[in-house]
Amino acid sequence: MKPPTGELKSRLKQIRLLLLDVDGVLTDGSIIYTDTGQEIKRFHTRDGLGLKLAMEAGIQVGIVTGRRGPALMHRCRNLGIDLVFDGIDDKGTALEHISGQLDIPKSQIAFVGDDLPDLPIMRRVGVAVAVADACPEIRQAAHMVTSASGGSGAVREVCQVLLQAMGTWEAVLKRFS
Repeated sequence: MKPPTGELKSRLKQIRLLLLDVDGVLTDGSIIYTDTGQEIKRFHTRDGLGLKLAMEAGIQVGIVTGRRGPALMHRCRNLGIDLVFDGIDDKGTALEHISGQLDIPKSQIAFVGDDLPDLPIMRRVGVAVAVADACPEIRQAAHMVTSASGGSGAVREVCQVLLQAMGTWEAVLKRFS
């Protein structure tokens, strides 16, 4: 992803809440079922580290997804994400609810999406991000497009850009030196 400049960089500095779709963003979009009907999802560890670093820096993280499942709930518990809105048909209405509930203006919310159900929320947030393999309409609606595909480190990219905009990325790097 290209380093943001100008107005986008200014918007990124204001982000207090990062909302994510799941299938196609935190995963590669594949849904695997075992013979017994258990759903299996694959999550990228770099995305997890990026989210933990963002949360440590004071950015709240939440999930807004159309699907429900135990695999997602396990991953959220593992990462310490308790703001989970699953089974959501209208993500635009969900955004209004979240913004009001947390008292965070939509201009201070970023969202990462990949497919058409994400358009209503992407058109209303301060920073809309599309993963590299998002459908064309989502990439067109986005302020930024990641270099990585969904489930392959795209969320980590977003977290790093947010931390860089906040001026905390260098401190993160020093922790791992």
